[in-house]
Amino acid sequence: MHSLRYKTMKQANYIFITGGVVSSLGKGIISASIGKLLQARGYKVTIQKFDPYINIDPGTLNPYEHGECYVTADGMETDLDLGHYERFTGIHTTRHNSITTGRIYKTVIDRERHGDYLGKTIQVVPHITDEIKRRMLREDEPNENLDFVITEVGGTIGDIESAPFMEAIRQLRWELGRRAVCVHLTYVPYLKAADELKTKPTQHSVKELQGMGIQPDILVLRTERHLDDSMRMKVASFCNVDLECVVQSEDMPSIYEVPVSMQKQGLDAAIMRKIGIPVGETPAMTSWHDFLNKQRNAKREIHIGLVGKYDLQDAYKSIRESLILAGIYNDVKTRLHFINSEEITRDNVADKLAGMAGIIICPGFGHRGIEGKIIAAEHTRTHDIPTFGICLGMQMMVIEFARNVLGYADANSAEMNPDTPHNVIDMMEEQKTITQMGGTMRLGAYDCELIKGSRARKAYGDKPLISERHRHRYEFNNAYKTEFQQKGMQCVGINPAADLVEIVEIPDKRWYIGTQFHPEYSSTVLHPHPLFMDFIKTCVIC
Repeated sequence: MHSLRYKTMKQANYIFITGGVVSSLGKGIISASIGKLLQARGYKVTIQKFDPYINIDPGTLNPYEHGECYVTADGMETDLDLGHYERFTGIHTTRHNSITTGRIYKTVIDRERHGDYLGKTIQVVPHITDEIKRRMLREDEPNENLDFVITEVGGTIGDIESAPFMEAIRQLRWELGRRAVCVHLTYVPYLKAADELKTKPTQHSVKELQGMGIQPDILVLRTERHLDDSMRMKVASFCNVDLECVVQSEDMPSIYEVPVSMQKQGLDAAIMRKIGIPVGETPAMTSWHDFLNKQRNAKREIHIGLVGKYDLQDAYKSIRESLILAGIYNDVKTRLHFINSEEITRDNVADKLAGMAGIIICPGFGHRGIEGKIIAAEHTRTHDIPTFGICLGMQMMVIEFARNVLGYADANSAEMNPDTPHNVIDMMEEQKTITQMGGTMRLGAYDCELIKGSRARKAYGDKPLISERHRHRYEFNNAYKTEFQQKGMQCVGINPAADLVEIVEIPDKRWYIGTQFHPEYSSTVLHPHPLFMDFIKTCVIC
């Protein structure tokens, strides 16, 4: 139904990235790296993620299931790989860059209920695959004028959920001709007992892909050990791939080294040759190399504690990367330490936070671990330790201040205790009639006016107005605003449309700031976020 509509659009080129053998090989990093390399050649690029799970979006998923939920500026809850895309390339992704099986099926079913299919029997092929193709071709965004659309498909070849996506790619490969390239990422394991690297899993993965009608053009081999040319030749021979199109992705000291490694091996040049585009000179990528040199040359270390309840690296991925990036630009290596807020008590808080130059009070939802965050906020406030609270973290700083400075011992959030007499954090008015969970919070970018003379405004370069991304349904209760400010916690960032408090700070502390928004979503490799920069700078001085 939609398969030929791409002919009326700009002649963009399409790169499909799939994975085999095992998950978590780093398809997102490879996708972001390819995007960065093509950008460096002057091409306009976007990157999109197709996830085979049936959820509409990751918004209701536990971080232990899927890592952090990344939010786009237009308010879509998405996969954490979109964070990699934005950090590497600086592009602004939207709801059209994150698609799930759930969204595909919902669209098709809604159309069937509306009568759009004129009584036809709805089937996976062609109706589901046509909708997948339509999304892969970005027909909802016809005026982007893109040179390259990079599509990463989540999961692993052979997963039953991904079969319709593979069929859609197979069809597009034929319809688009040389304008479509398939990059397949696989794993080459090292067997210590035999002291050998094994290519058989890669061969089987490619064979399974071929069985679906897709011949990969380029193979990226994930490996913990260097592969010599004879090993690459073996893979090329067995998998029907040119030798120059067999690229290895070795473990790197930093994920930001990956684009340089891929460029040295000619991954971007191989893609262009497959499409039929003149390769030309290799871009210098000066700014990227300057960044890497700063990272390599940083000698001093600072230690930052992440006070949260998810003992999982990907749960706070964007925060971690934002702190690391800010450290690099402040000429230090940022060492991050997870501190489980469920284990923090008044008796052990000093020991738990000992040795930290600064503390992040992490975001999240629900009751678990909040009292530990409140205790940590009290300790850092009273001991003047630089502290940055994000979303729920800010709310815990507000509750702590209400309890221990304003004297409301029973102060709380209406989320944690709906019956609290001092609901210094309360549900937003527009949220009170909502019963559904997914996609119903305050999501996406909103304006924030910064108070002149505040630490936050100075961090932003004295900008009077900023825009940041949100993901919450509870807010600072303005009924208490005057009391807070009289006692020393200032409300220095205000949303002009709704009069919501976006930023609080205590000016007489070295750095004690909480934001209702998520600044980590807009921090990139070449443009680290100013609040993280100022926070780390303060921690270095301390």
